[in-house]
Amino acid sequence: MSTYLLRRLFQALVLLLIVSAVGFSILHLAPGGPLSQFAAGGEMTQADLDRIARDMGLDRPLPVQYAEWLWHMAQGDWGRSYRDQQPVLHIIVAHLGATLELMLTSTLIAMALGSWIGILGAMRRYSLFDSLATIGAMIAVSIPTFWFGLVVIWLFSVTLGWLPAGNRYTVGDGSWLNQLHHLIAPSMVLALVSTAVWSRYMRSSMLDVINQDYIRTARSKGIPERRILFRHTVRNALLPMITIAGLQLPTLLSGALVTETIFTWPGMGRLFLDSINYRDYPVVMGILMFTAVLVLLGSLVADLLYGLADPRIRLA
Repeated sequence: MSTYLLRRLFQALVLLLIVSAVGFSILHLAPGGPLSQFAAGGEMTQADLDRIARDMGLDRPLPVQYAEWLWHMAQGDWGRSYRDQQPVLHIIVAHLGATLELMLTSTLIAMALGSWIGILGAMRRYSLFDSLATIGAMIAVSIPTFWFGLVVIWLFSVTLGWLPAGNRYTVGDGSWLNQLHHLIAPSMVLALVSTAVWSRYMRSSMLDVINQDYIRTARSKGIPERRILFRHTVRNALLPMITIAGLQLPTLLSGALVTETIFTWPGMGRLFLDSINYRDYPVVMGILMFTAVLVLLGSLVADLLYGLADPRIRLA
């Protein structure tokens, strides 16, 4: 276990270095740059722009800028925002809670609803419910998140007036009920694709377990079907879903970017998009590295939990 953990941590470190180098290069080689915001007004002279570039360290060669950024990042200094000169880490932490709240809620919805649909579909193979669930999952995966979000806003906010159209809470009312009311629509939109994926994987895992010899043996002993379902079938079918949960993290993060933008949710996804539009490279790189760490950590934890949950799996 320790050898496997060390090897995975080394692989994660190498991957983080590659992600940081590629991301840093793409951002700084893209047209425009941080100085474009100062040159847009036409009031800055070239001398003023050169001075700002020198103060921001943008006049040095790109490898030198990357090496300096990487050195400070390794020491815990994520830099300062070009927009308001606030520490990048402070800005990310300030927006992290909203994103985690949205992701956790949508994950719980997707796991509960998707598992229920998958279990019922496997127990009633080729029935009308199973066919409708399959068609619904294919449609859910195909629907763009931004389109579904706009439909939800039009239907439940504009037409029916049941749900707020955006924001995390109503100004002047920060109660948990008000926050929960605002959370329903974006979490429902973000959970759409994950629910479809969970239902398909859960159905496949259930069908694989149902055909195992120990299930047929339990039936031959006269054990009640309900006990077989919940104590043996569902329990063992959930094991592969641990890995699926870890692999769904990148999908949730990418979906959160679109969902937070549509619903003006003050999370990391919206911060990332705003920082790109403003050419705020330190914040963009900070979010990129933070997200990469979360994805790698989620994958590692999922593998470790799967090995602990199933004694047949040996991590070496």
